[in-house]
Amino acid sequence: MKSYFSFQWHITDDCDQRCKHCYIFSGDTCKKIDSMTWEQMQSTFYNCLDFCEMYGRLPYFYLTGGDPILHPDFWRLLKLFHENSVPFTIMGNPFHLNDEVCGKLKALGCEKYQMSIDGLRETHDWFRKPGSFDCTLEKVGCINRAGIRSVIMTTVSKKNIGEITGIIDEVVKAGVNVFAFSRCVPSDGELDDSMSPQEYRALLAACDKKFKEYAGCDTYFNKKDHLWTLYEYETGEFKLSEKPDGKIHGGCNCGNCHITILPTGDVYACRRVSESKVGNVFGDRLADIWVTGMECYREYTKFSKCAKCELLAYCRGCPAVAKGTNGDFYAADPQCWKEVPK
Repeated sequence: MKSYFSFQWHITDDCDQRCKHCYIFSGDTCKKIDSMTWEQMQSTFYNCLDFCEMYGRLPYFYLTGGDPILHPDFWRLLKLFHENSVPFTIMGNPFHLNDEVCGKLKALGCEKYQMSIDGLRETHDWFRKPGSFDCTLEKVGCINRAGIRSVIMTTVSKKNIGEITGIIDEVVKAGVNVFAFSRCVPSDGELDDSMSPQEYRALLAACDKKFKEYAGCDTYFNKKDHLWTLYEYETGEFKLSEKPDGKIHGGCNCGNCHITILPTGDVYACRRVSESKVGNVFGDRLADIWVTGMECYREYTKFSKCAKCELLAYCRGCPAVAKGTNGDFYAADPQCWKEVPK
């Protein structure tokens, strides 16, 4: 049975917001807006399909930006997905959604629409844009009515760590289908990301309690951060295989089943990992990049801390956060609280 390979495809940098933790505009609010032409999008799409055919995988696209709906050929691209029966999720803003737009998205095959909530009202609007908190929760209804799965993602930082359980209450009340959070990757911005390992573990414990309180509700809680594996290992909810097979079974998808493509055509091992450019989709065949530029992200014995941990094949924390904090993809995750032998 073929497994999926995911492409996080940024077709434009154009966006209605300039979020304080955005990795596109970090430290440069006057950055030039890059967008692919229609011809470039077509060639990129078929390059991705060629990759999947070469390696026996099924394509899955996470279409994003900026806000992808602002691209002038957005709807034309969705028709290309639909004609080729390729599934996709959109990661965008709420501002251009209504029942008619969401109905069109559903008709063209959109499976999920992901938006962000990065704090309760005051904090979220400080991060993103005044009024965007209420707008986001309001548009959950449009997405759900169209039969698309609504997804809310939260980026956790020192600024909002005390509000995550409150966000959970809000998304459940709004009828969100899927909720998840990941950590902010340190960048050139002014955001303080310095959560201690103990603070982060306490957050996971508080969220786990809240998730259990909402057991049976319509919201699925996706434990996206790989440190959930460590937490559940300690609580007994995750158990190791009695017969290790030497394979990678979980953790970060970088180098395994995911790549990112930017509006410039640049291919990144992960958009959250700085300096992880491995090629350019306009001049390189993705199938070739996978065995040349990507090899350096699959050297698991190089993880300075994780390589000594029994959870190496299942966790590895977040290498993007490690790289953003210490400048090294293989450095220890700064929020990992586990002690391993020196």
